[in-house]
Amino acid sequence: MTENAESPHNSVALKRSISLWKIVLYGVGTMLGAGIYVLISKIAGSAGMYVPLAFLISASIVSFSAFSYAELSSRLPVSAGEVAYVHAAFNRKSLSILVGLAVLTTGIVSAATISRGFVGYLNEFVAVNSAAAITVLVLSVGLLAAFGVDAAVGAVVAITFVELTGVLLVIAGGAGELVTVPLRFTEFVPPFDVGVWMTILFASFLAFYAYIGFEDMVNMAEEVTDVERTMPRAIILALAITTTLYILVSLVAVLTLPMDQLIHSQAPFTDIVREHGLVPPWLISAISLVAVLNGVMVQVVMASRILYGMGRQGIAPGILGDVHPRTQTPLWATGIATITVLVLALGFPIESLARGTSFVMLCVFTMVNAALIKLKRNPAPDELALICYPLFIPVLGAILSVLLLLLECVRHLVWYNGL
Repeated sequence: MTENAESPHNSVALKRSISLWKIVLYGVGTMLGAGIYVLISKIAGSAGMYVPLAFLISASIVSFSAFSYAELSSRLPVSAGEVAYVHAAFNRKSLSILVGLAVLTTGIVSAATISRGFVGYLNEFVAVNSAAAITVLVLSVGLLAAFGVDAAVGAVVAITFVELTGVLLVIAGGAGELVTVPLRFTEFVPPFDVGVWMTILFASFLAFYAYIGFEDMVNMAEEVTDVERTMPRAIILALAITTTLYILVSLVAVLTLPMDQLIHSQAPFTDIVREHGLVPPWLISAISLVAVLNGVMVQVVMASRILYGMGRQGIAPGILGDVHPRTQTPLWATGIATITVLVLALGFPIESLARGTSFVMLCVFTMVNAALIKLKRNPAPDELALICYPLFIPVLGAILSVLLLLLECVRHLVWYNGL
């Protein structure tokens, strides 16, 4: 791998400056943001006391796809990774475009919806005009992303530390409850009842959204140092860190708040901290605000890299693959991603984000796992994979992704028929 990825569009490459721990924190920041800060009360509404189990099941399902991404990021360390993986395996331009658009859509819709959520948090401190606040937020994020990868990733890493502080404050406040877990262990073990397990699995589908983020990491591949070794390790580390934090936080949540209060809480972290009195509730509200900002930044950067990668791979207009010689960022791709997010955030009230995003990403995960199966069974003669996992990893990744998709379809049928 050369120090800078070569481009057929111009002689300028993206800047390789992201180290192992920068990309790990980038991934952790992506997963922590909208996931745990917002969704834990929604997951509790389905799983009840079994929220920690729902997170654990979701992590187990995601882990197989994470290992597949880890191997593929070593084999094909390029931006728009999912597009490259599917194209290398199946060599069908229409399929590659479909996968690229799916990933791009989830990123842009997430950024737009998170932007709307930012206004709600901001109104806790000062009354603002929603349209003006969204415009300033999105354009500011877009300018920072265009200015340079060091600035954008540096901001994400700095905010990730703030997010981690909020999560650790919640865990520290609930340390007294965590000590009682061994004594109350049976409360977290569900009975052998089909209905109970179905509600837990429905909650696991929603919890899946909290793990979306490691696929954003691979789209930074052309800006990571020693990417073939760094990226696989970063993906596994980010998943391990977030899983540990999610389980601890969910244990604190269900042990601290009455279940009815947790289920209906609009700011679960604030309510938990208020219960413990460890820090002022406004501090956690402020941290939550920053966490939402981080989510917008990551999604805008990710969407721009998807457009850039598709431009480089010849399945989108070539101008999207151009890199500015001064900033060493894809300005056209960043600008289009930013404007699209702004239009959606201002014009469309996007609902059911978590479930919709999870559904699309599970479809992508199924295709990525299938791509790795194909590449393993029919390797290119000159292909050298520095990381190579057993074939059962992508096979189980594909099967579990499909099963979770089918489960969500069953949930919709049950809801539709009023059963």
